[in-house]
Amino acid sequence: MTDRERLKALLIDTFLLDPEEFRFDLQRAQVDTWDSLGVVSLAVGVEQTFGYHLTPEEAMSLDGVPALVAILQREGISCGG
Repeated sequence: MTDRERLKALLIDTFLLDPEEFRFDLQRAQVDTWDSLGVVSLAVGVEQTFGYHLTPEEAMSLDGVPALVAILQREGISCGG
């Protein structure tokens, strides 16, 4: 499984998304379950899946999937398109 596929699976599982409707351009405002608890779950999932610890500032500033992809790519995790 590629990093991109792992990220997709993580986001679908974390936010209980329909796999058929998932897009890598999703914004936080479009995902009902991307609330404060979702942010914590996502941070834990990122660390477990990729071994990268999102800082609290990074986690809270995420406004969508593209922002998360940018952070992960900066850390050498190739999950972009």
